[in-house]
Amino acid sequence: MDWEDLRYFLVLSRCGSLSAAARELGVDHATVGRRIAALEASLGLRLMDRLPRSRPLTEDGAAIAAVAERMDALAEEALRRSRGATLTLSGAVRVSLPPVLATLCVAPRIGTLRRLHPRLKLVLLATATFAALDRGEADIAIRMSRPEEPDAVARRIGSMRFALYARRDVAERPTEDLELIGFDESLGHLSQQRWLHKLSSGRGMAFEANDLFAQQAAVRAGAGAAVLPSFMGDDDEALVRLPVEPPPKRDLWLIAYPDLRRSPAVRAVMDFLADCIAADPRLRP
Repeated sequence: MDWEDLRYFLVLSRCGSLSAAARELGVDHATVGRRIAALEASLGLRLMDRLPRSRPLTEDGAAIAAVAERMDALAEEALRRSRGATLTLSGAVRVSLPPVLATLCVAPRIGTLRRLHPRLKLVLLATATFAALDRGEADIAIRMSRPEEPDAVARRIGSMRFALYARRDVAERPTEDLELIGFDESLGHLSQQRWLHKLSSGRGMAFEANDLFAQQAAVRAGAGAAVLPSFMGDDDEALVRLPVEPPPKRDLWLIAYPDLRRSPAVRAVMDFLADCIAADPRLRP
């Protein structure tokens, strides 16, 4: 059996179609088809049903896919161990974190890290989505929820507090008459967004953006009121807090895998990130 054939099969089992698997692997769909056929021939098993628009797994295929998932997890563990062993204070460490923390909390303090460890490079992956630590997409993460990865180690390093903000002239209107600004429905599960929908009483949002800086710009333009982190809204002289009960706070978690935590570089960056959060009283637990 060619192990590469098994890797192609694993991607196809996750994606469900040749075209999706081909995009994921960066090859054409015919190559994926040949790999799967070769794997079936070497195993003497039919692994999937060939339907016009999909490739559902057979019972044997599901069993082989489960084995392949475990093998993939073991391979990722081997990579993490090797990365943890080879990273030094002259390496690059990738950190996944919310954009607002990257821009307003970590990036302004990067000079401190550079002075302490001039050969260490910090790479900030500032996105609203989670980087998969178990797949090596990042070495460390700061998240506003407990880790989903079962083997990851996490500690609470702070809390993000929120308030409702508006431009000074807009803030003079009654709360029930305010236009509201928030996230789109893809982030409707966030506690602060649920709070905002409750406040809106079914009126809906006047403007939606999945980026807090875009929401802040809309508030500054007088488009309405938005829920912003307090360390963001309080420092904006054009905005004021509205006198309403604030949304619930969200804890900040620092997350990494044990194998990488043994790396001097990763430990140094984790300490630096914790110091960045502790430096702002509004982010302390």
